[in-house]
Amino acid sequence: MIQINRVFLITVLIISNLSFAQTSKKDLDRSSIKKMCGCFEVEFKFSETFNYSDDSLYMPSKNKIAKALEYAQLVEEKDDLVVIQHLLLVGDESSPYIIKHWRQDWLFENQDFYNYEGDNNWDFIKKKENDVAGTWTQKVFQVDDSPRYEGNGSWVYVDGKTFWENETNAPLPRREYTKRSDYNITLRRNKHIVVEEGWIHDQDNDKIIREKRKDDFVIAQEKGTNTYKRVADERCKGAVTWWEENKEFWSIVRTSWAEIYGKNKDLKLAEKVEGKRLYEILFSMPTTTGKETIVETLKSFVR
Repeated sequence: MIQINRVFLITVLIISNLSFAQTSKKDLDRSSIKKMCGCFEVEFKFSETFNYSDDSLYMPSKNKIAKALEYAQLVEEKDDLVVIQHLLLVGDESSPYIIKHWRQDWLFENQDFYNYEGDNNWDFIKKKENDVAGTWTQKVFQVDDSPRYEGNGSWVYVDGKTFWENETNAPLPRREYTKRSDYNITLRRNKHIVVEEGWIHDQDNDKIIREKRKDDFVIAQEKGTNTYKRVADERCKGAVTWWEENKEFWSIVRTSWAEIYGKNKDLKLAEKVEGKRLYEILFSMPTTTGKETIVETLKSFVR
């Protein structure tokens, strides 16, 4: 009887330690994600590294180097969720013009995914529990909170480094789709690295032509490095004020989109409705606009 009790006690201790270790790791992960919040000087750098086109007239994309002041606002935090909204500050910092930028949602052990398949189509995929155990999904949204790309991975802590990485399909970035139409998929290899000065979004991307009943063709590859250097929050107070004045409107937009995503069905979106893109319509709406109007607007873009 004593031997049996001893075995039982050891088993309980092992299970308790494993549970505690998982909880501690999850808390550490959430803390790492939240370090991407705050006021940052950002430098965006992209360069096409190799191209594989057979077209002798092929023109590679020009190097892209830009700088900006950006505020990453913590919008929501729960045990399994962290929501971060990015806001660009343009012009004089004492009275800047604010541009709602991208949003990133982080979900723990999420199973529901929308995988981009080109031509404004996102296929719904439900992953198995074993495939997402211990991982965080990063869901990235456009400026109008429509889908962009998402994927899951584990936060890694090794040799003094803190990072998360993932590979996933995405639409063309804005810097490309206004200039390029010779490919329709960006295979993104994203790596988020938290460093003492802030964080780095490192990318190694493939530019892919995807057609039905054909193998994918990589037309070119590119390297991207976005460096977020933390600065005094005072420099981003204009973005903080703007968010306070606009957060209720965008909360309605987010929840309205969530109802569409929650149907767990493949999603196809129109590029324009009556000659306007979705962000143009939403950005022009008064902040007092009701949910019914917002929902009808979003639905008009769903095909």
